Amino acid sequence: MKVLVGAAAAVIGLVLVVALGIVGVVITDEDASATETTDGGGGLQGVPEEFRKWILKADEVCTEPAMVPSLLAAQLYQESKFKTSREEATSHAGAQGPAQFMPGTWATWGRDADGNGEASPWDIGDAVMAQGRMMCSLLKQAKNSGYPGDVRALALAGYNAGWGRVEEFGGVPPKSFANGETYNYVQIILSTMKRFEGPGLLQVSGSGTGADALRKAATRTGTPYAYGGGGPGGPSTGFCDGNNGYLNGKCAASNTVGFDCSSLVQYAYWPKLKLPRTADAQYGATSDRPVSRSDLKPGDLLFWAHGGSGYIYHVAIYAGDGNVLHAPRTGRHVEVAPLTSAMPQGDYVGATRP
Repeated sequence: MKVLVGAAAAVIGLVLVVALGIVGVVITDEDASATETTDGGGGLQGVPEEFRKWILKADEVCTEPAMVPSLLAAQLYQESKFKTSREEATSHAGAQGPAQFMPGTWATWGRDADGNGEASPWDIGDAVMAQGRMMCSLLKQAKNSGYPGDVRALALAGYNAGWGRVEEFGGVPPKSFANGETYNYVQIILSTMKRFEGPGLLQVSGSGTGADALRKAATRTGTPYAYGGGGPGGPSTGFCDGNNGYLNGKCAASNTVGFDCSSLVQYAYWPKLKLPRTADAQYGATSDRPVSRSDLKPGDLLFWAHGGSGYIYHVAIYAGDGNVLHAPRTGRHVEVAPLTSAMPQGDYVGATRP
């Protein structure tokens, strides 16, 4: 596939890829030195690591709720199957690189994201960040357009055929347009996102309050961390406070739609159990029901404090098999991680059963 510009979208048909299988919780920022030893998490499975880190970064800088890592991953797979060589990632129409940018479109969206001194559609970082910028802009256009249908579908159609074609048809171009290229492009990506979604990494069985809460939280795997963001209704933008919420010297929380550790827990249990907002308060509300490490069950809450005592700075949900589901910190996403390394072991306080 490729990104088409202007009238070219009307006359250039692409060969569709038919053999498809497409496509992160929280410590405070002061604990950013905690070691990451997850299985990849981040709401992405089956994605090459060199692509994964840039997909998560591209998703993080976009504030549109419809932008999720699995959408970008599925789109990249449809475009190039994560191929980067000039032989494998050049279309017959001249689209280039893993995100398949035509030169004219690249001139608008391309940047030197990886800092190697050159903005190139062949560089994974440059290509994925350009894809993310363009999709974020298209999602905003789609949301404000008033056209019917899923905003993701409208944005994908704009990426493939140009936004002018979306305006022309008042939505996703029909099957009769360009031999169905754009229509099929949209349908394939939306239907194959689940292959890349994080919940597939976590199989939640059983019933009851804990299992149900874990299952609900697992649907948010890959959602960005936003200090002060999120709540019972889902992810939202956060805020910066003291040293919290900043990334590379800038307040990331105010521009990131996501959860922090305690809001993810609150979201997971709501409305069946209306837990308070902060990790410290959640410990206070459930500490009369402690659980030993050997008796943990899915849905139990785990808590960490500096030196194992004092103010609780982090909460996670036990996910079974020695893993937790949590939102780690600014710059990360809701993910599955081993209990033994999710946070510093010396800070572990204990677990409770809500």
